[in-house]
Amino acid sequence: MTDELRVVMVDDEAPARRLLREYLEDTPGVSIVAECGNGFEAVKAVAENEPDLMLLDIQMPKLDGFEVVELLERDLPIIFITAHDEHALRAFEVHAVDYLLKPYSAERLREALDRARDRIGRGEASPALDELVSAARPDWGTLARILVRDGSDVRVIPADDVDYIEARDDAVAIHVGGASHLKAQRLSTLEERLDPKRFIRVHRSFILNIDRLRSIELYAKDSRIAILEDGTKVPVSRSGYSRLRVLL
Repeated sequence: MTDELRVVMVDDEAPARRLLREYLEDTPGVSIVAECGNGFEAVKAVAENEPDLMLLDIQMPKLDGFEVVELLERDLPIIFITAHDEHALRAFEVHAVDYLLKPYSAERLREALDRARDRIGRGEASPALDELVSAARPDWGTLARILVRDGSDVRVIPADDVDYIEARDDAVAIHVGGASHLKAQRLSTLEERLDPKRFIRVHRSFILNIDRLRSIELYAKDSRIAILEDGTKVPVSRSGYSRLRVLL
């Protein structure tokens, strides 16, 4: 990082962006590399501009601030700026640099920027991506949609549309209607966030949406194969079969 702090600012409200821009332009050593009105723009801006810092609203349509954090797939200091104080604990669980409540002063913003400079200057390590994902929504209930990066774009997959999920090294392949979407996340992390009454870990490498299950066939002495409605075959371990029997 140079002496200049390269910043991406994100807020869905134009007046809030104008005020933030005004404060930042009056702050020496800060350069605004992108100004975004929603989370999709924010993810793309980070991929294209490689900023040092993101100033991020939380409650936004389409993608909220925590979903943006999940999709970044890189270490980036975050200062959350919001009108709601109830997200403060969650913000610091994802290791945010600071949490500014609207309305905030230019002095309070500079204090947060100084804190960011200090963290970046120390080279303070950020937690692993899976830690961020797990912390971002610890008590928000089951996952209704899965967000997948596609270059600088974002694909939103409703959980209801998922057929099965397969482990691929440090990523997962999410299979939907014959298509496959790769997401940088561990299978166990995703399993924790899905509805356990519908998504079952049938094998160490597979999670199955039981709504897609047509039949289970014996494959060998202690192993079985799940046949999906479209004919896809998914391996079922002995422990996976035991979990399936509870729900079937």
